[in-house]
Amino acid sequence: MLLGGCAGVQSTFSTFGTEAEALRALGGGMFAAAALITLGVLALAWHAVRTDEGLDFHGGLRIVLWLGAIVPTLLLTALLVVSLPRMEPLSAAEDGVEIAVDGEQFWWRVSYRSGAGAGVETANEIRIPAGRAVTFELESPDVIHSFWIPGLAGKLDMIPGRTNVLTVLATRVGSFRGACAEFCGLSHANMAFDVIALEPDDFDRWLARLARPAAAVTGDGRRLFDEYGCPACHVVRGHHPGTPIGPDLTHFGSRVSFAAGTLPLEIGAVSAFLRDPAARKPGVRMPSFVDMPERDANAIAAYLLELR
Repeated sequence: MLLGGCAGVQSTFSTFGTEAEALRALGGGMFAAAALITLGVLALAWHAVRTDEGLDFHGGLRIVLWLGAIVPTLLLTALLVVSLPRMEPLSAAEDGVEIAVDGEQFWWRVSYRSGAGAGVETANEIRIPAGRAVTFELESPDVIHSFWIPGLAGKLDMIPGRTNVLTVLATRVGSFRGACAEFCGLSHANMAFDVIALEPDDFDRWLARLARPAAAVTGDGRRLFDEYGCPACHVVRGHHPGTPIGPDLTHFGSRVSFAAGTLPLEIGAVSAFLRDPAARKPGVRMPSFVDMPERDANAIAAYLLELR
């Protein structure tokens, strides 16, 4: 029952990467060693409590020497020998994938810089090939964020003015979740992202589709998107050149969720977010359109959901 919350898409126990698997094994070993030491101390305390008062204690110096010096030295040496090889970072492979991730307030800008879709941008969703090394180039234009995919690897800070590099290797396919692990503002808790590990061939096909322009969608929603000034912050390749201040919406309808992994991809949720984003994501920099008629918001939402 105590471990009931230690599973699922955002858990260090549900590993799908080599580094996370090494961390889990090392953590399990350290926990087991700590448990044995705790039991030993409790046994000594129980023995001391039950010992008669005034009884001479022989061999105390040997016990202090063994438990205070020799045993801790052996345990720490063993831990060092086991952990040092696991601390060596992965090397980027020639057939690997490079992904630049910028932590914004409060969303993730994701750009694929290698392969058939070089320089192709998306947002709040990361897809990677299983069995191939992936190198993340992590940056931030505003405040310190922390990039963390619990089942894949450890945390790494995203610091303004600096590029940190993290190389990972997914071991199996599946859908997982990442999050910001450093308080970055009012909607820090609403800054997550979907992580999908694919078979290498499936990943290559997906990356090729990502590089294509948006689907040929017409109707009131597309017109209203332009009339309300949405291209001033968003790009829809093939429809609106726009300005890349906010997330790229070219293939918005093919994502798993939106608003940085916090809301379902449903017309009602998208419509409500369009009209009053701050109500669902405090501190968001997207302007509110509280006077927008609901029918217009629904039309724009329907248009966005058709962008696949």
